[in-house]
Amino acid sequence: MDNKNEFQEFNLDDILNEFHDPSGDTPEEAEPAATLELDPETDAELEALLRLPELDITPVNVPEPAMPELKDTDAALPELDAAQLQIPKLEDTGLDFPNPENTEVPAPEAPSEDASEPALEGDTVRFAPITEAQLSEAAAEATEHVVPEDPTIHIPSLDKTPKAAEPAFEVQEEFIPSPIVFTPRSRLKELKKKLVSGPEKRYYELSETGVGKLQAAILANILIVLLCAGITTLFVLDMVPENRLRLVIFSQVLAMLVSALLASQLMLDSIGELFHGRFTLNTMLTLTFIACFVDGIFCLQELRVPCCAAFSLEVTMALWARYQHRTTEMAQLDTMRKAVRLHGIVKVENYYDGKAGFLRTEGEVEDFMDTYDKPSAPERKQNLYAVLSLLVCIAISVFAGLRHGLSMGVQILSTSLLVAVPASFFVSVTRPMAILEQRLHMVGSVLCGWQGVKGLSAKAAFPLEDQDLFPQGCTKLNGVKFYGDRDPDEVVSFTTSLITVAGGGLAPVFQQLLKSRNGLTHPVENFQNYGGGGIGGEVCGEPVLLGSLNFLQDMGVEIPEGTMVNQAVYAAIDGQLCAVYAISYAKMRSAAAGLVTLCAYRRLTPVMLCSDFMLTEDFLRAKFSVKASRIAFPNQNVRSELKKVQPDPEASVLALTTREELVSSAYVVTGAKALRTSTKLGIIIHLLGGILGLIIMLVLAILGNTELLTPTNILLYQLVWSIPGLLVTEWTRTV
Repeated sequence: MDNKNEFQEFNLDDILNEFHDPSGDTPEEAEPAATLELDPETDAELEALLRLPELDITPVNVPEPAMPELKDTDAALPELDAAQLQIPKLEDTGLDFPNPENTEVPAPEAPSEDASEPALEGDTVRFAPITEAQLSEAAAEATEHVVPEDPTIHIPSLDKTPKAAEPAFEVQEEFIPSPIVFTPRSRLKELKKKLVSGPEKRYYELSETGVGKLQAAILANILIVLLCAGITTLFVLDMVPENRLRLVIFSQVLAMLVSALLASQLMLDSIGELFHGRFTLNTMLTLTFIACFVDGIFCLQELRVPCCAAFSLEVTMALWARYQHRTTEMAQLDTMRKAVRLHGIVKVENYYDGKAGFLRTEGEVEDFMDTYDKPSAPERKQNLYAVLSLLVCIAISVFAGLRHGLSMGVQILSTSLLVAVPASFFVSVTRPMAILEQRLHMVGSVLCGWQGVKGLSAKAAFPLEDQDLFPQGCTKLNGVKFYGDRDPDEVVSFTTSLITVAGGGLAPVFQQLLKSRNGLTHPVENFQNYGGGGIGGEVCGEPVLLGSLNFLQDMGVEIPEGTMVNQAVYAAIDGQLCAVYAISYAKMRSAAAGLVTLCAYRRLTPVMLCSDFMLTEDFLRAKFSVKASRIAFPNQNVRSELKKVQPDPEASVLALTTREELVSSAYVVTGAKALRTSTKLGIIIHLLGGILGLIIMLVLAILGNTELLTPTNILLYQLVWSIPGLLVTEWTRTV
């Protein structure tokens, strides 16, 4: 073979030598790179492949396969002269021959542009481009044979028309990540993370501190009060010998010191609050202790009994207030940390009939953590009164000291500080909240600070949904009786179609009944809710009425005798009674308690937004034994509009509930009003008692008479004003 020729030509022997088995008689220099075995059935396909236009075959060192004998059918291929045939390149044929030994394949020389060179002798021919007609004919013949699957051969697809060159790789589209779906599981995970870092962490901090020391201090102070009151009573009855009087006075002063020691942590905290710019009742108590201790020194000199019993009573109440505050906080945190979901209650202005509405929405942990420990408005009023009363007491004592001497000035000061703050004033805010929290903790609700109490105390409307009165599973079908000649399956289908449009708790019940009968629903036209316990519409062109017995009788439907059922849905098609469905509504204790509470709250108007047409005023009165006249029953259009009202996302959350029961929302709304009323009345009562005590002290300072300032009188004054103060705190038990 002449490699110097400008155009390289091959004869049949050369081609066979290139594909010959290296173990045969081939020359040693022709080392094969890979072995290719051909099936005789692929002969026609290879010849069709060689007819592709503009293809060049570059010779490679491949052993010669066993060539099959040509059959007569193979000779039928069209004969092409050497000028029309051209050897295609190997890379253009799509054949993939392995080269395991990485044998270097020589690159072909560029073909000469001289097309007039004669063809070589023998079986070697020269390939030239074929015509489009010949290509179509070859492709048609190639499709008649099935090419066996061989991983070493890659044959390109043949089209009738040549296509433009395609890129060697597929261009992938730009990957756009899908948005993260906020699933309930991720919502719960995020909620638990916030609860652990917030309420649960604070709860365990308070649990480590505990309330055992406070309880022991309260009990010890109660014993001190009783002991001091008993000794004072003996002194008033002249049952104490004169030689024992100094011992009695010293024991009173010592008891006062012990009582102050038990409340030392509280007094130290009050001093710290004073440095932070907060003057509280506990700060007032600390100053009262200093004044009473100084007065006790004068009592030892003048042999008069100090007012230890009244001071110990105030210390007892102050410790009790701290105990109630801590237990309330722990109960709130315990409710929050056990939550698996949070629903907030927000206020929407001008919701129904000119009234605001309390709507339920999604709640956040921050709605509670940012508000629950802030000082309330009653506490700020207490602190303000404490500052003003301290100034008045100092003024009265200075006046008495200047006019009647230092001893009387100190006695007036200590006594004025005791009567200015009745003992029960310390628990006038904490005790109502502690009592209310016991009930809220049972239903899984918490108030979001005093702003929540104030917001929920307004005159408003409370919407009621189907799941509030009868949660899922409370409505059941007890049985059905068919009348007339209509197909029962058709009656059930018509009834279910109409109830599905109406919605409510009856829809899933009838859908299950229809599913058990393998029925289908139909479109409903001219649907109407009559508001008197019945609905109507056209199903498949026929009028259908559903409702209570009274409703169908009012609509002129003839009801046979013996069909009196208390809770049933009567179905009439085309004016004829077709079925009576006995319905059972299970009364839940939570729903009953919530509805009774809402109806008993005068400033609150329950608004019925239920889709169940059976929930009428008479039904609710008979089922829940409530005063249903306090419930508003708007028409269907108003109900649809009220259901579309959405609260402002920026609105302040007034309370949080961890359960979906009606009682959880009802108790927190009505309890907020009771808490505000109780606290307000308690503040007023104790302010009156304190102001009256200051007036009495001013009169005594002017008169210079201290005969009425006995320990017994001061203790009785404290107890007298504590009775109405404690009774008022019981107001929240009525929720």
